[in-house]
Amino acid sequence: MTVVASPATSTVKTVEEPATTDRASELIAALSALPAGHPSRPAVRDRAIEAWMPLARHLANRYAGRGEPADDLFQVALVGLIKSVDRFDADRGVEFAGFAIPTIVGELKRHFRDRTWSIRVPRRLQELRLAITGANTTLSHTLGRSPTVADIAAHLEISEEDVLEGLEGARAYNATSLSTPVSADGTTELGETLGGEDHEYELTETRLALAPAMAVLDEREQRIVSLRFWGNLTQQQIAEQVGISQMHVSRLLTKALTKMRGHLHASA
Repeated sequence: MTVVASPATSTVKTVEEPATTDRASELIAALSALPAGHPSRPAVRDRAIEAWMPLARHLANRYAGRGEPADDLFQVALVGLIKSVDRFDADRGVEFAGFAIPTIVGELKRHFRDRTWSIRVPRRLQELRLAITGANTTLSHTLGRSPTVADIAAHLEISEEDVLEGLEGARAYNATSLSTPVSADGTTELGETLGGEDHEYELTETRLALAPAMAVLDEREQRIVSLRFWGNLTQQQIAEQVGISQMHVSRLLTKALTKMRGHLHASA
């Protein structure tokens, strides 16, 4: 037992040292011996969980450095520990540690599988990613080189398409911010290098479609249409340039557009 002083109150508090493995095992044995509904069972259960907390912390620390806060991992490990304590059956002849470790590790792996993907993908692809990663490690040792997609597919007994799908899904595990600098001087961000929607493609398609339609017009109609829609002139300005009345320009423009529209419909 260690004695420490509380600076806030200047009183003396006692802090229990972590329970030894023997003591922790005794608590699990005592808990298993108590029948369900026994009044002492909740208190013994709490003491057993507390005694085995160092194991949960140790296992949580093994998964540190993977992008998740250490406190969160410890809480996940505690959930696994609590499940182990509640589900442990001493009559099966298995030591508690041998039962608790896989349970806690499974809880930690489930946390990474379900909570840490930047983009949600089907669980099948998450599990496929893990299988591909394991196969890649195994085959790299046995083949002495990096395995191909065909090698991994044969090892896992799946199709090459499934391997490619798993590799593509693995890209969703981590996301990169669009604000990430990509230039040496840090002045250019990733978002600035991404292409945007180019409306010129639509205009190019429109121009290609309009060229044959313009060809069905006579020279004066072509000039009026060009001045109106490419030159952005008003009908009055067009009338002054062509030397006709504004009303005549209006009639010619309507006639030209009708001819062009009919040609476009006929060729569609």
